[in-house]
Amino acid sequence: MAVLQKDKAANRPPSYYIRQRLLQNKPAMVGLGIILLAIVVAILGYAIMPDSTPNANNGLVQIQKKNPGFSTQVLRIAKANTAADVNPLAFILFGAPEDYSEIPIESYSFKGDSLQVHPLRSNNAMADQPRTFALKEIVGDSENISSGSELQKTIEDEYIRDKTFWLGTDKAGRDVMSRLILGTRISLGIGFVAVLISLVVGIAVGAAGGYFGGWVDKLMTFLMTVVWSVPSIMLVIAISLALDSKGVWVAFVAVGLTMWVEVARVVRGQILGLKEKTYIEAAQVLGVPERTIILRHLLPNMMGPLIVIATANFASAILIEAGLSFLGLGVQPPAPSWGMMVNEGFQLIGAKAGLYLVLLPSLCISVLVLAFNLLGNGLRDAYDPKIPLTNG
Repeated sequence: MAVLQKDKAANRPPSYYIRQRLLQNKPAMVGLGIILLAIVVAILGYAIMPDSTPNANNGLVQIQKKNPGFSTQVLRIAKANTAADVNPLAFILFGAPEDYSEIPIESYSFKGDSLQVHPLRSNNAMADQPRTFALKEIVGDSENISSGSELQKTIEDEYIRDKTFWLGTDKAGRDVMSRLILGTRISLGIGFVAVLISLVVGIAVGAAGGYFGGWVDKLMTFLMTVVWSVPSIMLVIAISLALDSKGVWVAFVAVGLTMWVEVARVVRGQILGLKEKTYIEAAQVLGVPERTIILRHLLPNMMGPLIVIATANFASAILIEAGLSFLGLGVQPPAPSWGMMVNEGFQLIGAKAGLYLVLLPSLCISVLVLAFNLLGNGLRDAYDPKIPLTNG
C-alpha cells in the first residue's frame, strides 16, 4: 500500500503541487476571494447599482455632499419623451436613462387634482417655495386612470419613493455607492488591458534580446534601460500628451506601455538560461524554426514567472490609473474613476463630507491592490518547489 501511494505521488504533475501550495496559502486565498468578488461586481455593473443611469450621473443638487446613510423622499415626474427600451445585455454594459426626473421633497399633500410638495432644503440654502403639480403631469401618458382617488393612490405607491444613499452623495448630488461600483469596472478593465499590453510588448522585446543575443540584445537592453530610467507617471503623462487625447482608452494604452520593461527583463533572463538546455540545442540542430522554438519550447517553460509578474503589474496598473485620474489625465468626467473621486473629495477636505469622499475610494484602491499583492506573493510561493506541502 505504501508503495502504491508513493507511486501515485510520483505520478502527479507539477501543476498539482502548484495548486496545493496556493490553496494552503490563506492570505493568497483571501486576496483571490476579493478579486473574484470585484470581478463579479464589475461584470454585473449597472444591474446592482442603485443609480443605473449611464456613468451613474444622476445628480440632485438639493442632496449634494450628504453623509453615508442619508435618506429622503423623492417625487418622480414622468418625462414627456421616454427612452427606448434597452435589452438586458446593453443595460448591464451601459445602463439606461431614466424615464422620469426626481425632486427631493420634505412633505407633500393632495389638493383636488394637483399635488403640492415642499422641496427638500439644500445645504446652506433657504427653503424653496412649495411647488404644485397636476396629477396628470406627474404620471404622464403611462397611466390611463380617470378616477382622482385612484390616481392619488398610484402616485403615492409608485411616484413618491423613499431613497437611501448608503454611502452618501458627492458634490454633484450623485450616489457614491453607484459610482464606486462602476469604478471597479474601470479599474479592473484598465488593469487587464495594461497587463495584456505589457505582456505582449515585454515578451516580444525580452524574447528577441535573450534568444538572438549580439547587437539585438544590446539594442533591446539599451531600450529597456532608457524606459526603466523614466518615472512611470512621467512616461504616462508624456504618452497622453503625445496622443493628444485624454480618456479611458488612452489611459489603457499609456499605462500598458509603461509596464513592459519588467516583463522584458524577466523573459530575457529566463531565455538566456533556457536556450542553453539540451532540448533547445537539439531543436536547433533539427532545423526547427526559431519562432517555433521560442513560442512552443521556451515561453511555456516560463509561465510561472510571467503569471507572478502579471499579477504584480495588475496592482501597479490600478495605482497608476488612480494617480492619472487624480491628476486629471486619466478617465474623464462624467465616467467614475476611483482616483478622480479621491480628487473630488480632496477639494472638499475641509468639510465633513470630504472625509468620506476621500476615504471610500481610497479604501477601495487599497483593498484591491492589497488583494493582488497577496495573490502575487502566493503564486510566487506556489511555483517555488522548495516550499514543502503540509499534506503532500
